[in-house]
Amino acid sequence: MYSEIMKFYGLKQDFNRAEYFMAEDYERAFDNLKAAIRSGGIIALTGMVGSGKTSLLRRIQQNLRDEKKIIVSKSLSTDKRRVNVNTLYTALFSDLVTDKEFRIPTQPEKRERELQNIIRSLKKPVVLFIDEAHELHHRTLTGLKRLVETVEDGGGTLAVVIVGHPALGNELKKPTMEEVGARSKIFHLDGLGNSKRQFIEWVLDNCQEEKARVQDIFTIEAIDLFAQSLVTPLQIAHYMTRALEKGFQVGEKPIGVDLVKSILSPDLDSLEPKLTRQGYNLAVLCEVLNARRSDVKSWLRGELPAAKAEAFNKEIHKAGVF
Repeated sequence: MYSEIMKFYGLKQDFNRAEYFMAEDYERAFDNLKAAIRSGGIIALTGMVGSGKTSLLRRIQQNLRDEKKIIVSKSLSTDKRRVNVNTLYTALFSDLVTDKEFRIPTQPEKRERELQNIIRSLKKPVVLFIDEAHELHHRTLTGLKRLVETVEDGGGTLAVVIVGHPALGNELKKPTMEEVGARSKIFHLDGLGNSKRQFIEWVLDNCQEEKARVQDIFTIEAIDLFAQSLVTPLQIAHYMTRALEKGFQVGEKPIGVDLVKSILSPDLDSLEPKLTRQGYNLAVLCEVLNARRSDVKSWLRGELPAAKAEAFNKEIHKAGVF
């Protein structure tokens, strides 16, 4: 059925396989990050779920590798809640050392000195990338400062780029995190902004067969509705794909606005999805609000008593979420 859908609408690849779309905000974030990396220190890039952070990260990493002026390292650990400073030392040694016989020192003092020696001998700045950094423990975030200072004390330059949901930026701005937050450069990826319609047309043009036309896939009104209702590249690709699936089932081509309305989730802009896109799932909300899961669920459904709901709203605003 998948291949039949692609053929029916004249598509050659999935929407999420399209080449990278550089909206104005993405270009600005790219330039800002590269400039900050050259200076070293802790750099945070935040953006809501599906805004294109990871794609931007890959593009920057490849650009730096191509330029060969800065050495790129990356933490590959998938469970960021378990990542600590020891994990990050392992990532750095793994990417910086080419000798297969090398063994990472087990004693902290020797390990730090060895890292200083290696980076000094490379005679180039080093950047360490950590994705999904909103899941890092507070102690790990604090440890980033000491890691950067260790390299600087040895005469080297280390930039640590942490990437995550807006919850990461809000965490760094807390007074209790001032030791790290005040030393961090924080950049936010706003997303497509006013470029949503342009993005949709670009994706369709990028994914369709050579002789196909955008207007043969979606009507102008359908494209306008996608642009009005959705926020991120991930959302747009997801719901356009759902529209294709339903359109194929009913034999509709081009897909019109009524069909698009039928596949858009009715609670797309309700409180819980909005918070989740910012990095505040149920577990995180319970911690931020210092509340039971049942109370948080009631608040999300609008079923909490007015006084308690207002108290929750104040805490959310105080955390910098909205």
